Amino acid sequence: MFSPRVLANLSIAIGAVISNKVRSLLTALGIIFGVAAVIAMLAIGNGAQREILDQIKLVGVNNIVIKPIIEQKEEKIEEQVGQKGKKKFSPGLTMRDVENIKTTIPGIASISPEIILDTYAVRNGLRRSAKLVGVEPIYFSIYNFSLQDGKSFTKDQEQWGAPVCIIGSSIKAKFFPTENPVGKNIKVGQHWLTIVGVLRERVVSQSSISKLGIRDFNMDIYTPIQSVLIRYKNRDKITGEQLRLESMRSRGMISSTNDAAQNEQEKKNYHQLDRLVIQVNETNQLAPTAEILSRLLQRRHYDVVDYEIEIPEMLLKQQQRTNDIFNYVLGAIAGISLLVGGIGIMNIMLASVLERIKEIGLRLSIGAKKSDVIQQFLFEAMMISVTGGIIGVALGVTLAFLVSSFAGIPTIISFTSIILSFGVAATVGLVFGIAPARKAASQDPIASLRYE
Repeated sequence: MFSPRVLANLSIAIGAVISNKVRSLLTALGIIFGVAAVIAMLAIGNGAQREILDQIKLVGVNNIVIKPIIEQKEEKIEEQVGQKGKKKFSPGLTMRDVENIKTTIPGIASISPEIILDTYAVRNGLRRSAKLVGVEPIYFSIYNFSLQDGKSFTKDQEQWGAPVCIIGSSIKAKFFPTENPVGKNIKVGQHWLTIVGVLRERVVSQSSISKLGIRDFNMDIYTPIQSVLIRYKNRDKITGEQLRLESMRSRGMISSTNDAAQNEQEKKNYHQLDRLVIQVNETNQLAPTAEILSRLLQRRHYDVVDYEIEIPEMLLKQQQRTNDIFNYVLGAIAGISLLVGGIGIMNIMLASVLERIKEIGLRLSIGAKKSDVIQQFLFEAMMISVTGGIIGVALGVTLAFLVSSFAGIPTIISFTSIILSFGVAATVGLVFGIAPARKAASQDPIASLRYE
């Protein structure tokens, strides 16, 4: 494959590098840290991108989320501006808003109202806290849920508020560890519900829970939204019990009891819905649709801002752009490190040429060609850069592992990043080794032998 002359030049280069181990290692430091920085940077960037993509799957694609604001501060605002009028009344987020949005705003692919109740689940003497989530079947499609067992709610179950539910994987593991729960009953709050399906496990990291404000879906119990409104709680209706408590509260009869504090807290949340997710057809429709929704709800709620509108995907993409800028900065630093490493190789090799002028003159005088000298010094430069690249790859992989283990930042090491950084290191050695090699080959043999 290689001629004997080329192999001889390679052997001489290897001997020269090995005879100066410390100098060769110091020369390669720039390459080592540059390659390590490239691999670690790409690993952190890939990990951040994967995490953001997973978070987008959790919140759904092209979604607009409307949440109720539970406690208002309008009385303080009115006092500041000197208004003495009564606070305006708002019905809050209700199913009427859902119907109005469906019939008014074009370009909406899906709309999913949610009611979330803190409750408990009981079966065979085992009790555990859980969340009962009233949803429509479209909810599972918006959030990319899939069923592990059973089936979704039927139209009749949804319309008539049947006592049925779909449970998360953690509920199944807790209450039905060795049996199929489909068709069996579980008591949720004050009512028994028949399980019709089990969701496939959805892995949710703690960072996603904190950043996105989402729940651990595996611990939820889902039932048709009409089942919650009919069988559990409908905050859109005023009951006789609420009127009685309000009357007692106004007369100061229950203000000091714990029950009164609990009822007061419930009274603050007058919204029928706890969450409203609207999915549009295209990403470019998110901002204008959110603006239209804001105006529509402002009019329906009589200028009372008791809701907030979020676009999770746009927030995540903004975070992705921030990560990209961070990666570009790291890439530039790594590139500068590789450039400095290449310049270091060239400087050391030029110094090596001056130290070995007699050796070069001797080789040229006994029949070596200029191409042999060029090959020798190119091989030396490339050996230094390739060895530095190998050490840099090992260091970069180690750094990525340490960042993931101790800093809690997800990292993904790709084979492409290793090949890219190693290829750049080898190229740097070749490019910056050309000038010293040509300088060595241009020496006059007679003058070189006389050099002191």
